[in-house]
Amino acid sequence: MLAATMPIDRSLVGRSSDPSIHEFTWRDTVLYALGVGAKRSELDYLYEGRGPKVLPSFAVVPKFGPMLELLARTGGNLAMIVHGGERVLVHEPLPHAGRLKTTVTLRGVYDLRRLAQVLVDSRTTDLGGRLLAETTSSILFRGEGGFGGDPRPKEPAPVERPRDVPPTFSVEEDTSLEQALLYRLSGDHNPLHADPVFAREVGFEQGPILHGLCTFGFMVRHVARAACGGDAARIRGVEAQFRRPVWPGDTLVTEGWQVTPNAFALQVKVQQRDEVVISGAWATLRE
Repeated sequence: MLAATMPIDRSLVGRSSDPSIHEFTWRDTVLYALGVGAKRSELDYLYEGRGPKVLPSFAVVPKFGPMLELLARTGGNLAMIVHGGERVLVHEPLPHAGRLKTTVTLRGVYDLRRLAQVLVDSRTTDLGGRLLAETTSSILFRGEGGFGGDPRPKEPAPVERPRDVPPTFSVEEDTSLEQALLYRLSGDHNPLHADPVFAREVGFEQGPILHGLCTFGFMVRHVARAACGGDAARIRGVEAQFRRPVWPGDTLVTEGWQVTPNAFALQVKVQQRDEVVISGAWATLRE
């Protein structure tokens, strides 16, 4: 039986977690890269003899545990959550191994009628306090809106997609049928991404869906390949809004529009359904 729904505790807005220490090795950064589809041609991210290099979207990994603990404290039904969007800003290159310190803060709880939206910010530093990355997660509690709260304030996107202009680049790549099972080994163990029975119980009759953050990682790799000559360290900031579910085995198509020399508007489609699954997306690059 699924847990009963409780009103989300809005008194937690503004509350921060205690700092969480995330200890990891090169195996964890390689496992993450494999989870978001890295191939043999991207050996710099897969082989310790070359570092390995670290994808900037790895910044979502050390914050996941403390974020889930904070979400659990809201009293909302964790069985009914889906990821609505993600923003990552990388201030310094992420190490391929070591110990990181992360603090998460519940920024706000917003009423989207049938959905409740919870925004969670994170700051990740090294143990000396040097800021490495900041993230913002939009978490949607399905069926828990309509509590009379305000919607999320509008925030203008830093990069707007030009209309009626063909994309500057397009990258197409298949996900595997095991993609979600591989990605979840980086820390997101929600059974929605593994258990067909659970997926049906929470409304996904077609079966377990791919993590939004896995699709996000594919998009980041595609930007690195098409706009950075394969050097993901050039990506300073990236954001995506997750609009539709993706299933393992779907073919992802990332399209990018160069707006300035160091900024791209992005979207991701599933080829089989010609359906946009990520929109309102952008990436900014270092010089």
